[in-house]
Amino acid sequence: MYAIIENGNKQYKVTEGDVLKVEKLNAEVGSEVSFNVLMVADENGVKVGADVANAKVTAKVEAQDKFRKIIVFKYKAKKNERKKQGHRQPFTAVKIEKISL
Repeated sequence: MYAIIENGNKQYKVTEGDVLKVEKLNAEVGSEVSFNVLMVADENGVKVGADVANAKVTAKVEAQDKFRKIIVFKYKAKKNERKKQGHRQPFTAVKIEKISL
C-alpha cells in the first residue's frame, strides 16, 4: 500500500516505514504530524478525490536539520563583479508510521 501526500507545494509517494525529508515543519522532534492525502493505492485499486477525504497519513518527526551547503556564485564578465554566497536549506526528516483509510 502506498499514498501520495502533499507538503510544501510538493508531492511525495510514501509507504509505511519510509523516512522522508520534507520542507521544514514547525514540530518538535518525536512529535506526530499528519499530511494531506491526495491518493491511496492498495490491493483493491486506486482511490482519489472524495474516496480519500477521510484518509490519513501519520508520521513521527525524526530530526530537524539542514541539507549540505550549495554555492551560489554570481558573475558578470569583464566588469570585475563577483558575489559568492552559500545556502543550506532546512528540512524535517519524518518517518511514515501509518496510512489509514
